[in-house]
Amino acid sequence: MADSFPIDLSKYQKVPIDPFSKATLSAEEKAAIKANIQLCRDAIVFFTACGAANGHGGHTGGAFDTVPEVVLLDSFFQARPDKFVPILFDEAGHRVATQYLFSALKGKLPAAHLKNYRVGHAHLPGHPELGCTPGVEFSSGRLGHMWPMVNGWCFANPDKISICLGSDGSQQEGNDAEAARLAVARKLNVKLVIDDNNVTIAGHPEDYLKGYDVTKTLEGHGVKCVAVDGEDVDALYAGLRTAMTTEGPFAVVAKRKMCPGVKGVEGECHGHDVIALAKAVDYLTERNYTEAVAWLNGPAKKAAKDPQTEYLGTKGSPYNSNRNTFGDAVCKVLAKLPEAERKRRVMVIDSDLEGSTGLKVIHQKYPDVFVQSGIMERGNFSAAAGFGMAPDRQGVFSTFSAFQEMVLSEVTMARLNRSNVLCHFSHSGCDDMADNTCHFGINNMFADNGVDEYQGIPSQKTSLYFPADSLQLEKVVESVFWDQGMRFVYTTRSKVPLIQKEDGSHFFGEGYSFVPGKDDLIREGKVGYIVSFGDALYRALDAVERLRKDGFDFGLINKCTLNEVDEEMIQKIGSSSVVLVVEPFNKRSGLGLRFGTWLLERGLTPKYGYIGVAKEGSGGLWEHAYHQGYDSSSIQAKAKALCMQLLLSKAAK
Repeated sequence: MADSFPIDLSKYQKVPIDPFSKATLSAEEKAAIKANIQLCRDAIVFFTACGAANGHGGHTGGAFDTVPEVVLLDSFFQARPDKFVPILFDEAGHRVATQYLFSALKGKLPAAHLKNYRVGHAHLPGHPELGCTPGVEFSSGRLGHMWPMVNGWCFANPDKISICLGSDGSQQEGNDAEAARLAVARKLNVKLVIDDNNVTIAGHPEDYLKGYDVTKTLEGHGVKCVAVDGEDVDALYAGLRTAMTTEGPFAVVAKRKMCPGVKGVEGECHGHDVIALAKAVDYLTERNYTEAVAWLNGPAKKAAKDPQTEYLGTKGSPYNSNRNTFGDAVCKVLAKLPEAERKRRVMVIDSDLEGSTGLKVIHQKYPDVFVQSGIMERGNFSAAAGFGMAPDRQGVFSTFSAFQEMVLSEVTMARLNRSNVLCHFSHSGCDDMADNTCHFGINNMFADNGVDEYQGIPSQKTSLYFPADSLQLEKVVESVFWDQGMRFVYTTRSKVPLIQKEDGSHFFGEGYSFVPGKDDLIREGKVGYIVSFGDALYRALDAVERLRKDGFDFGLINKCTLNEVDEEMIQKIGSSSVVLVVEPFNKRSGLGLRFGTWLLERGLTPKYGYIGVAKEGSGGLWEHAYHQGYDSSSIQAKAKALCMQLLLSKAAK
């Protein structure tokens, strides 16, 4: 069964329907459309559940939800190719299962390959990426990025209709408000079909964002709208037909519960994520897909593992989640404050990611300081900054690291207003990132964009911290929580092990105090030093231990404070023969570029090199470190190559 797909996609029927001439669906068309809907939904449940079985995760609900409108739109494309740009643009990238399924239906992708959903090097990443997967015709970005680009397609194809699939989550992003105004002003022929299921990652918009209404919001911008029952094929067709036959921008808001008809998932927030294996098995069993169930219960559970099973310098250490530790660390600070003072001095605001960025525990323990907000990073960050404009108050803001790029102008505003904001950006780097390139948090150094004089003004200073493990993270939060200015704390999606001293004890355990701006000497070295941080550090530590066994006596520096020079440490590092920076950030914007400059500014000229993220993602989880070349073996090879270059240059003299 490895080369087959247990759901027969050849049963998908071509049903050309011309919405410009056909007022209603015939009984035969309706039956065929319904059969196609069920077939596609069954397939999506199955192959996304493969991600649940093998640990790669994924997203089932959004793609499952939007199948009725997608099937109808496909029928429109078949009937009137002269009227449509035949691309199902989607501004909710996690619904990528739709794109992969239709790539298979169009013969661009073997159906059997869908079972490798989100697997490393399978070219089926967690968000659609142009040029990565056969049949995929656009890159969605993260959430709420696509509509403005579809407007561009309208300008380029003024005689055709362009489609943008949306959601009540993506419509919360400010990009969409701007796109709506442009579409209305220029009368662009863009048609939005929005899945309004009242579910986002962390809750129900009707509860946490009262007053938010997709239809009313769009109508306020001047977009014509119709709200329909997304599960009523006749009503949905009528809404879509109205949209297609009306000039200018039009939105069909499809109201439905998340994962309609899926027992134990319908209407629930966890439907946003990959369907639980047991729920998928129940669903498919009920529909007599015995081969699909057998695959999920057997072969689907097999997954490739990190080929390196032991990392020296962390041997026997637990792997902890720094992103969750952040919330625990903040709670320890808050616990020291009386309730009234806590409410007056601290505000913690979420952007629908509290369960992913560690804020959930703050919400549970200290709801009096917690603001549950929507997918509105710019506005939420600025709210935190506004709260933190008084010297004795702190705004705390958190989201994924990739979204940091979206708030940089607001960071400048906060700095100009001398705001105190403690920012936590999780999912930094690329490790464990099956969502792939658009979700990489690799341009984090962009946050350090204030003018140089601000670094001497506490209320305008910017500090970037990337702790090595959960123990150091606790010390970082404890140390910098009440500092003034902008503080950025970065953590990975992946769990990381506790760093050990040479005697096997925890380096950042009892007796360790974090001092902002000071680097940590993890291992002494004679030949040279490797400088690293974040999840790259434990890989670099393993490399150092193995290099020593091969006769290359390298030391290791943990540079937790990314944007400040530890003058004492850089003299030590730069006085050695070889220096190698290893980082999980973009090679073109990361620490490596800066560190080399810092060395030269001080007249320090060791043989120098740096390793960083330099490619689009490989998909998968642990595979990214190997793909980008900051795995232990690659670090060792680079260090040895630098030593060889040093010897050759000396010989040449």
